[in-house]
Amino acid sequence: MTLKVYLSGEIHTDWRDRIREGAAGLDIAFSGPVTDHAASDDCGVAILGPEPDKFWHDHKGAKLNAIRTRREIAAADIVVVRFGQEYKQWNAAFDAGQAAALGKSLVVLHGPEHAHALKEVDAAALAVAETPAQVVEILRYVLTGQLPAASARAAE
Repeated sequence: MTLKVYLSGEIHTDWRDRIREGAAGLDIAFSGPVTDHAASDDCGVAILGPEPDKFWHDHKGAKLNAIRTRREIAAADIVVVRFGQEYKQWNAAFDAGQAAALGKSLVVLHGPEHAHALKEVDAAALAVAETPAQVVEILRYVLTGQLPAASARAAE
C-alpha cells in the first residue's frame, strides 16, 4: 500500500527534492503545495478575475490555495512541515495545525535555532527532524521497520 506524504512549508530550498531522491525506491506518493511563488500568489486573480486592492488579490489566492492544501492534507498519511531559515512560514504553521487537528501523523523539520519558537508545533508532532535525511529514514522505518545502517547514523 502506497504511503501518501504531503511536503509542506518553506519553498526556497531543495529540501523536497532531497527527500524525494532519498526515498527513491520506497512505495511513497509525494504531494505538496504549488511552489511557484508567483502562480501561488496570483491563482485567485488569474481564475476569478483581477482585484485592484492587494488585500483582496491575496485573499482570493489564499482561499484557492487552501482548497488544494486541505484536500492534500486530508488525503495524506504523513504530513512533513519544513520551517526554513530565511522566511517566516505562516502557512506552514497553519498546515501543521491542520494536520494535527485531522489526526495526521506530523513530522516537523527545522534547525535547532527554531526549537524554542516552534515548541508548541513540535509538541503536536510525532517526530521533529533537523535534516531531510532524517525524514527519509523516518519514512523508510515507517514502511519497512528497518533502522538505518550505523554508518549512515554516524554521518548525521
